[in-house]
Amino acid sequence: MVPKAIARYDIAHDHNEYYNKFVIEYLQTEHLTAGSSLVTTLKNGKKRVYKKDLKAAYPKTKQRLYEFSREHPEVLETYREHLERAEKEDLSSALSSEDEQILAEVLIEALKSIQPGNKMASDFHNLVIGLMEFLFFPNLLCPIKEQEIHQGRKRIDIVMENGARAGVFHRLHNIRHLPCSFVPIECKNYGNEISNPELDQLAGRFSPNRGKFGILCCRNFQDRSLFIERCRDTFKDDRGLIIPLDDATIIRMLIYISDGQREIIDTELNQIINEVWIA
Repeated sequence: MVPKAIARYDIAHDHNEYYNKFVIEYLQTEHLTAGSSLVTTLKNGKKRVYKKDLKAAYPKTKQRLYEFSREHPEVLETYREHLERAEKEDLSSALSSEDEQILAEVLIEALKSIQPGNKMASDFHNLVIGLMEFLFFPNLLCPIKEQEIHQGRKRIDIVMENGARAGVFHRLHNIRHLPCSFVPIECKNYGNEISNPELDQLAGRFSPNRGKFGILCCRNFQDRSLFIERCRDTFKDDRGLIIPLDDATIIRMLIYISDGQREIIDTELNQIINEVWIA
């Protein structure tokens, strides 16, 4: 049985709160100020914008929320501050150590059960979304599956927002000055070696606005050191920083959580980044 506290990682719940309490209320003020066609004048002369009208004009979809957050980063920042306050004020809602241990062990078995190859590529893709949320919450948030870019000509397997206030994702953006407001993640359920075409594909998803840091999730390496060298080449050519997370690395991180040592994940990620960064 999945612990009910895992609702902390339910991104659908987060989207509902963000949409109803922050996006819609911001749009109410914006439309009132602009005197748009959505403004209704009451009999007493007061003006109002009804939420139902706004929801009809701005439907709640992940794509729209993604675009709204990009256009109004101050609203997303307010929401993040709200989440931080809520987490401090209601620690009882967080996963207990026992819950985290159970979920980590379940995810390890789920990953091991997926066979490499095209047949289970979709299963791997879906599982990686959950893995990234569980491993990196609250630093990486709001995953979007198969995010379209370049007017739909290309797709990114997963895009997550960087909401880090500390740790490796914060340092990348604010200390190392590598743009990474959004983090693209590619999922490769291959049974064979990952090589340059997969790196080039992910590097082609980078941009100054989306960011220049990405994660490539794959099953295993025959020669990991060679792949790291390829990541270094990409980084040296100023085509972005890409790090690999294979099954062995992901399982090791899940074991840290199972052992009550979640904080080691940040150290391990930093080490992987430095493998590429410091040549």
